[in-house]
Amino acid sequence: MALSINFRRLQSNAIQPSQGSQWAAGYDLYSCGSHIIEPHTTLKIGTGIAVEIPEGYFGAIFARSGLATKRGLRPANCVGVVDADYRGELIVALHNDTDFPQEVSEGERIAQLAIIPHLSVRF
Repeated sequence: MALSINFRRLQSNAIQPSQGSQWAAGYDLYSCGSHIIEPHTTLKIGTGIAVEIPEGYFGAIFARSGLATKRGLRPANCVGVVDADYRGELIVALHNDTDFPQEVSEGERIAQLAIIPHLSVRF
């Protein structure tokens, strides 16, 4: 049984998260707009969408391995966490590890979102 996640387009050109294959654990997130990331800098790139993650879960934003290995672009915080109560735009802070400017095109896959259960604890 698949978990239903409500989402909302905040921009008309936003793309719904999608699975690369039936067995993919992550859902691709897409750039909403074109951007240039200068060498060794970080740029926040909006996806144009907001999601409603159910209580008991969180969203983990991971690098796309091809983008990281072939172009030197990765999430600046390595793994982003989207809490169940967050309703704002999903933004990926992409870092350029190369010595050259890197272009991110509108509609390009920039990260992947995995929905993961978590336990509530008391300290």
